[in-house]
Amino acid sequence: MRKKTSGKKTLSIKLKLTLWFTSFMVLTAALCLGLILLVSGRVAENEAFNILSLTARANLTEVSLEDGTLTISPDFQFYSNDVYFLIYNKNGAVLSGQAPPSFSPDAPLENGVSKFVSGTDGSADYYVLDFWIPSGWDDGLWLRGVLRSPDGRQMTGNIFTLFAIVLPFLILLAAAGGWLIARRALAPISRIADAAESISRGQDLSLRTGIPEGRDEVGRLAGSFDRMFARLEQSFEAEKQFTSDASHELRTPTAVILAQCSYAKKHGSTVEDYREAISVIHRQAEKMSLLISRLLDITRLDLGTQKLKRESADLSEMARILCEEQDTGARGISLETRIQDGVTGLFDPFLISRVIINLLDNARKYGRENGHIRLSLAAEEQEAVLTVEDDGIGIPPEEQDRIWQRFYQVNSSREGGSGLGLGLSMVRQIVDLHGGSISVESRPGEGSRFIVRLPL
Repeated sequence: MRKKTSGKKTLSIKLKLTLWFTSFMVLTAALCLGLILLVSGRVAENEAFNILSLTARANLTEVSLEDGTLTISPDFQFYSNDVYFLIYNKNGAVLSGQAPPSFSPDAPLENGVSKFVSGTDGSADYYVLDFWIPSGWDDGLWLRGVLRSPDGRQMTGNIFTLFAIVLPFLILLAAAGGWLIARRALAPISRIADAAESISRGQDLSLRTGIPEGRDEVGRLAGSFDRMFARLEQSFEAEKQFTSDASHELRTPTAVILAQCSYAKKHGSTVEDYREAISVIHRQAEKMSLLISRLLDITRLDLGTQKLKRESADLSEMARILCEEQDTGARGISLETRIQDGVTGLFDPFLISRVIINLLDNARKYGRENGHIRLSLAAEEQEAVLTVEDDGIGIPPEEQDRIWQRFYQVNSSREGGSGLGLGLSMVRQIVDLHGGSISVESRPGEGSRFIVRLPL
């Protein structure tokens, strides 16, 4: 049955971010509009009172009351800077001047107080400022300045008109900018998703996102995905390599075992015949067991699952013990050592012992019968230098780069040299894990010398 999918559409992250940017811009514009209206009203009011105060104070010295008679200087202005001026006696009666339309001259007089007075017909409002000009002890006159309040509706309309023109462009700009920013920010994630989908469909683990790893979150995510893909590819390649190597190398011992079983079944007539067949089968089974063990070790090194367990180790003492154990006298070959005391460093003792054993085993297999193996160890410039030398068949120059390959043997047909071809490959991997290097010097018919350098 085909699984039903919901018909409800979900918005993409890019669209959600764009809508968020746009909504935020609209909200910000609305808040700015309200703030501008509030501030502009306050500024207009303060400016009006300031103009009223300055103009009224300029007229104060131009008017006076002398012996009960009103005296007005020629410089006195009854209308200046949109301010109307009225002169009252001490009883509040208008002596001179004309009030603006819809303003009641009977509004209470208050010395030095700026106030807001509504018009009589509601069509306009006014700012008012009064000053008392004394004359003697009990006489004087009032000077009143009246300024019509700015038309707030006109100012508000102008602001709304300006916003109506500018705001759509700002919203479009915010929407476009939000879309571009979201698209650019999410593009690497889309590439990561595409790469993962391509790998899922085509099983091609060599694909990568192609995004340079940066310091931001997306760059680190892309780097993590690429490293994960690389690790998966390495794991699958190691599995394929193990399967290929095992199937290739197990074919021969399996064929020998089957042939011996068939021969013993058809032609075996005595106990000796069966013993010989069982002996051959046993040798091939041991070879298969050793092969599988070595392949598993190499696979663990390939995958990095066998981690280095570094500890302070005395490489000199380790080499002496291993040389004593490996000096079996097989094929009449003697083992000579020249080991410097006190060569210590941080190594994985188990893996480094495998290096020494494999090199000694390789020298014994390919060395000359009744010949010599020479092992030396010394510390040189913060490095441990280990050399293993034999006087055997040697390695032709054209084959020296190939001896590190798995299952490669210089002369596998020679008696005593029929190894698995895995020892040197494992040695090189272990040395590389320790940050060291290994090289070979060899001449055909004269022998070979392997030099291992490990940082101390």
